Amino acid sequence: QVQLVESGGGLVQAGGSLRLSCAASGPAFSTSGMGWFRQAPGKEREFVSAITAGGRGTYYEDSVKGRFTISRMNAKSSVYLQMDGLKPEDTAVYYCASRGQYISGIATAQNEYRYWGQGTQVTVSS
Repeated sequence: QVQLVESGGGLVQAGGSLRLSCAASGPAFSTSGMGWFRQAPGKEREFVSAITAGGRGTYYEDSVKGRFTISRMNAKSSVYLQMDGLKPEDTAVYYCASRGQYISGIATAQNEYRYWGQGTQVTVSS
């Protein structure tokens, strides 16, 4: 069983930065693709970014390209989301997700992820 715990959310002014962390426990972290999703109030949860098991492949939703950077440190069973140039529309609960096993390629759909964290709130004020 994989458990994911996000941290690093908070309140920040527009233009500011935050770094989200996701600590994983359980097997197979280093062989699992990871992703970040977010859910704004009144909206569906949406894909933000993903990274392959080895960390060489990354993918971003268009609205965060050039502002967000996903990375991982398998030795620490952790994945990160560096968020720069934050905008009020980035306000959401951010979730970390794991595919739970080795599957090649990038996953952007929620049903491609088996395990989810509890989420961390990011609020960007204008």
